[in-house]
Amino acid sequence: MTLGIQEKLSLISQNTVEIVSEEELSKLLETKKNPIAYCGYEPSGPIHLGHLVTLSKLKDLEKAGFKIKILLADWHAFLNRKGTMEEIQKLAKSWEKTIKALGFKKAEFVLGSSFQMKQAYFEDVLLMSSHATLQRGLRSMQEVARDIEHAHISQIVYPLMQIADIKHLKVDVAQAGIEQRKIHMLSRELLPEIGSQKPILVHTPLINSLQGEGKMSSSKLDTMISVTDTPEEIRHKVNKAYCPEGVIEKNPVIEITRLILFPFFGQLQVNRPEKFGGNKTYSSSQELEADYSEKKLHPMDLKKTCSEGLVEMFAKMK
Repeated sequence: MTLGIQEKLSLISQNTVEIVSEEELSKLLETKKNPIAYCGYEPSGPIHLGHLVTLSKLKDLEKAGFKIKILLADWHAFLNRKGTMEEIQKLAKSWEKTIKALGFKKAEFVLGSSFQMKQAYFEDVLLMSSHATLQRGLRSMQEVARDIEHAHISQIVYPLMQIADIKHLKVDVAQAGIEQRKIHMLSRELLPEIGSQKPILVHTPLINSLQGEGKMSSSKLDTMISVTDTPEEIRHKVNKAYCPEGVIEKNPVIEITRLILFPFFGQLQVNRPEKFGGNKTYSSSQELEADYSEKKLHPMDLKKTCSEGLVEMFAKMK
């Protein structure tokens, strides 16, 4: 089924923090038949729920008619001190296999090192370095870099390479979690300086850690869920998660259902005894959250629905 412009805009904007800018996106959809959207990933550690939020949004963009490019950024991961190049490139192969299992139709997977060592690419990096201060470069990495208080020069080169990626992948829309905002906004300033168009930005929210504070991170295994977790580990982690009765704000279990499970399954069924309300099928996150905020859905029933949904979803990705 062919979607209209407004339907495409609605699909792209759902579960986002911001689009910079909606006017530019609308014009792009009106004037370009197959625009290109991308998201870049450092292949370090297993794919976890935080990655699935942006991957879900890439699927929305694909449904809206975009050609999808998924950058497996091996050099970025290396510069950000995430492992040896050999370790990172080995992980990149498994990441591609897992991501494909999410159901992308025609996504193109690109390894960063396949184009980032070319002369034209590094000329652009050097040119942009003359237009950006050290302070701006460090500030852009605050939410992204590992151990930013003891930043290496490589971690300042990182954002310039990320911006160069946008040009050399011929991207119209750069999609990422909101932690990438400072780098992306810098790209809108620097890319015109090297003769390239500024990208449209689509930013998705971050999932809170299972403890309810701070973002979910692969550096804190007990606060996150990855595709390598066993069904028993998933159930155990969700069962222990912060999930106060009737509270939607900063509730990671609610966020998982909203940002990952509903986009993947389209609906969710809560299975419970008749004395507690019986089974109920929810067709939207808004419907589920309304019941939860009115305490018509108990935290334990929500957690069970969430954990079983993740177990089923991850089984399809292996």
